[in-house]
Amino acid sequence: MNNSVTNTVRLLGAGLRALLVLTLVTGVIYPLVVTGIAQGLFSDRANGSEIKADGRVVGSSLIGQAYNLPLKQGQETPEPDLKWFQGRPRNGLGTNSVNTRYKLILSGATNRAADNKDLIDWVTAAKAAVIKDNSTADYRVSPSEVPADAVTSSGSGLDPDISPQYARLQVHRVAERNGLPVAQVEKLLDEHTEGRILGFVGEPRVNVLELNIALKNLVAKS
Repeated sequence: MNNSVTNTVRLLGAGLRALLVLTLVTGVIYPLVVTGIAQGLFSDRANGSEIKADGRVVGSSLIGQAYNLPLKQGQETPEPDLKWFQGRPRNGLGTNSVNTRYKLILSGATNRAADNKDLIDWVTAAKAAVIKDNSTADYRVSPSEVPADAVTSSGSGLDPDISPQYARLQVHRVAERNGLPVAQVEKLLDEHTEGRILGFVGEPRVNVLELNIALKNLVAKS
């Protein structure tokens, strides 16, 4: 009987010591080491790839934002604020109203086939809007100039980047709305166009939030 109690106490003590050691190693030491390495070597990414403007965080370089006008009375869908460069379309999850644009509750694609009527209607309407919105008094957008990312959402619905082609298509409209020379806006775009990673991975891209922050500063100086 005494041996049984002694063995039980010994096993419980060993288990308790193992629990304390594992808790210390996996629950305290390991997280602190990983956090320290992340903060030391990858501080920007570890903290959410934050973008700051005017001394405050305005977003993340990894997540897109909407640039819309305030809702008018009776409106359900806001109109785009055309003085800013616009990101990709908002139909990330189709008719699911939970994630209409860049909201982090859900993310995902429409999962519609290329011949799906809803998708065709969305793309057709988006293309017409792109042509209408970006045509100015001295610049007419041709249907052939509209790239795919101007009329389709990304796989996640949160894409912060657009193609240089879509950004360049918006230059005349942005210049006109902000009273800037087209050449000045084109130069700004060139400065914020990133090439392929390592020269061959992915496609050239433009981060819309970073470009619009630079545009705001340019307008302020002008």
